[in-house]
Amino acid sequence: MGTFGHLLQGFSVALLPVNLALALAGGFIGTMMGALPGLGPINGVVILLPIAYAAGLPADSTLILLMAVYMGAEFGGRVSSILLNVPGDAGAVITTLDGHPLAKKGLAGPALALSGISSFIGGMLSIVGLTFFGPLLAKLAISFGPAEYFVLMVFAFATLTSMMGSSPAKSLIGTCLGLMLAVVGVDSTTGVLRYTFGEPELYDGVEFLTVVVGLFAISEVLLLLEHSHAGGVKITKVGRVMVSWKELMLCKWTILRSTVIGFIVGVLPGTGASVASAISYSTEKRLVDREGTFGKGDFRGLAAPEAANNASVGGAMVPMLTLGIPGSGTTAVLLGALMLFNINPGPLLFEQQPALVWGVIASMYIATAALLVMNLPMVKIFTKVLQLPDWILIPGIVVLSVLGVFSVNGSTFSLLVMIGLGVFAYILRTLNYPMAPVVLGFVLGELMEDSLRRALSISGGEIGILFASPIVKILWVLSLLVVFAPLFLNKLVAGQIPAPADVPADAAVVAAGEAE
Repeated sequence: MGTFGHLLQGFSVALLPVNLALALAGGFIGTMMGALPGLGPINGVVILLPIAYAAGLPADSTLILLMAVYMGAEFGGRVSSILLNVPGDAGAVITTLDGHPLAKKGLAGPALALSGISSFIGGMLSIVGLTFFGPLLAKLAISFGPAEYFVLMVFAFATLTSMMGSSPAKSLIGTCLGLMLAVVGVDSTTGVLRYTFGEPELYDGVEFLTVVVGLFAISEVLLLLEHSHAGGVKITKVGRVMVSWKELMLCKWTILRSTVIGFIVGVLPGTGASVASAISYSTEKRLVDREGTFGKGDFRGLAAPEAANNASVGGAMVPMLTLGIPGSGTTAVLLGALMLFNINPGPLLFEQQPALVWGVIASMYIATAALLVMNLPMVKIFTKVLQLPDWILIPGIVVLSVLGVFSVNGSTFSLLVMIGLGVFAYILRTLNYPMAPVVLGFVLGELMEDSLRRALSISGGEIGILFASPIVKILWVLSLLVVFAPLFLNKLVAGQIPAPADVPADAAVVAAGEAE
């Protein structure tokens, strides 16, 4: 039986009334969990797993429910990121960079609609990739060792040069701050304490959620208070609720490129949605942000991370189903769910459990389509949040932030760290320091350091391992091209085009025009 035959068999399983109901319910629950800071996909799956098992659901129905929760959470994380500048989950952190500025311009509705469509396209195309190229890409995933991961992170940092903009010093300082936050804790190799200041609660490092909620949510609250005290204008303009065809066409190549990046990064074990969205955002900024509008409310800066983080879901399922290797924390929990039913994922899973595997893949198509249908009509309801008075909105953000951080750590010290980082971020933002380099340095720094350490441990300290395989050589070449090719091309274009003012602006014009 070919791929299409297996897929039809899968749809016959996924379209059973009970499985269809579980996929729709899981998508809705996941969306709500993704929108609330602190929960996210992994907590959503962990919460639903024992309930499904205790209810006596069979393996295929359980996995369909959990996958729908996983995908719904990735879909819903964008809501609070855009409206409140509070990332719903790790994959939605980058969404705040352009999503919230768009909301401030009165474009919350189009931003939510565009992010939903980008998420749908990214998610749907990644499932197509899982369906037809899963086994092939699994071989690529196992060829990535520590050296390849390290150079992949070098490539990601090379794309960060696009963040320099008109304030390279501030961007470099921001990146260094992010890297410093990433190395807090006990060095796993030498046991040396780094930036712990004798505080035992910092030995395990700073929790990701604590950092992003502090940097974005708390600093946003302080800015809202400042504007409210100074009599600033509150965001009450909601305007239209749908994205225009022109705005969608502006983002089409960004969505497609970010989908490919998100899917490939998702295939690599240990990366996940946050790394996928960070790499896609910085890559798009390097490729298309000629007017310097990224970070100020550019539709392409919103579409890139949303397409990538949803595409990473399909990618993460590739190594889990074909090799038994989880591609992210959430797929690790899904792996455990399969083992609860005495099913061992691996190369033989597609042959031994075809109804289960293809049923889950078919349900992913259904859940993705259902998420778009559910979310688009809710855009108008979501945007009502912006019309809440400050005396409700500001305490609401604080309560969501505190509950989110405390539910993950159960520690009052984490709350103090969150507040401290929030005050620090508020000072940086008032001094016009960009937050994007800080977040990207923090997201990529830890994985880069771990990969370098493991690579050097394998080679006995020989640095040649970082230049040995064909994959690392390709990545080194790409990194050099990302840094130096734009400099060369800019000089070439500058010589051919005497009047830069004649170059038509696209994103900036669209966004600014709609805001007015």
